[in-house]
Amino acid sequence: MRKTLALTLLALMVVAANAFAVGEGRIQGKVIDAVTKKPIAGAVIKFESTGGRNVKQEYKTDKNGEYRFLILDATLTYAFTWSAEGYQPANQTIKLKLGEITTKEVELIPLSAGQKSAEASGATAGKPDPAVVAYNEGAQLANENKNAEAIAKFEEAASKKADFVAAYQALARLYLRTKDNAKALEAANKALAVDAEDTDMITVAADAYTALGQKDKAAELRKKLPADANSLFNEAARLINENKDSQAEPLLKQAIVADGKMAAAYYELGMLYVRTQKNADAKANLTKYLELDPNGKEAATAKEMLKYVK
Repeated sequence: MRKTLALTLLALMVVAANAFAVGEGRIQGKVIDAVTKKPIAGAVIKFESTGGRNVKQEYKTDKNGEYRFLILDATLTYAFTWSAEGYQPANQTIKLKLGEITTKEVELIPLSAGQKSAEASGATAGKPDPAVVAYNEGAQLANENKNAEAIAKFEEAASKKADFVAAYQALARLYLRTKDNAKALEAANKALAVDAEDTDMITVAADAYTALGQKDKAAELRKKLPADANSLFNEAARLINENKDSQAEPLLKQAIVADGKMAAAYYELGMLYVRTQKNADAKANLTKYLELDPNGKEAATAKEMLKYVK
C-alpha cells in the first residue's frame, strides 16, 4: 500500500508539472490587513507588462482573501498592484518563473493607521508625519520581502513616535519571521502594553517564548487566546510547512471544534493522515471536506487521494 501510494503521488506531481503550456506561469497568494492580519475579500490585483507586448489584466481575491490565476506569457516582466478600498495600495514588479507557481502574500496598510497617527501628532496635510512616512516605506519593503530594510524603517517609525503601536506590531512580526525571537518578544510586549487584548501580539509573544525555550510562559499566554478557528488553522499551517505534523494535528482538530464548517481544516487534516498512513481518518476528513466544499480548489486532489485510502 505504501509503495503504491508513493508511486501515485509521484505520478500526480508529474501530471501537475506537465499541466503548464510552454511560456505560461501562475501566481497565487493572499491579501491581508497589515494590522489585524485578517484576509481582505474583493481586493483588486492588477498587472501590466513593462515591455514587449501590451498585456493588462485584473483579478479579485475571493472571500478568504486568496487569489490564483494563469498568465499566458510569463516571458514578460509585469508591474503588479494590489489594492482595496480603505487601504494604501502595494506595488511590485515581478518576473514569473516559467512553468512554476509564484506565491506572493501581500499586506495592505489601512489608511486609518496613517491618518490616526497624523491626527495624534497634529501633522497637517502639507507636512506629513515622519513616523507615518517611515512606517509606509517599511510596509512597502516588507511586501517586497526586504526584511532587514523594512525592520530599519519600522524602528525609525517607532523612534519618532513612542506610542506608534502599528510600528511595534510590524516589528514583532518581522523579527519573528527572521527568527530574532528576543526582539520579537520585546516589540510584541510594547504593543501589548498599549492593548493587552491584542490576540495577534499575544500569539507572536507566545511563539517567541516557545522559540526561546520558555514554554511555560508561552502556555500561560496562549490561555488568553480565544478559540479562534482561523488562528488555530494558520498556526497549524505554519507547523505543517515546517514538517511538524504531530504538532499541527491537535491544532487542526481544535480549529474544527471552533468552526465545524471550516473545510480547509478538514482537508489539511485529511492530507496529514494520508502522510501518516492513517487511511480511515484520512478518508473521513477528505470526505467531509468535499461535503463542505465540493468545488473547492483542493477538490480534485481530495477526490484523487480518496481512491488510495480505502
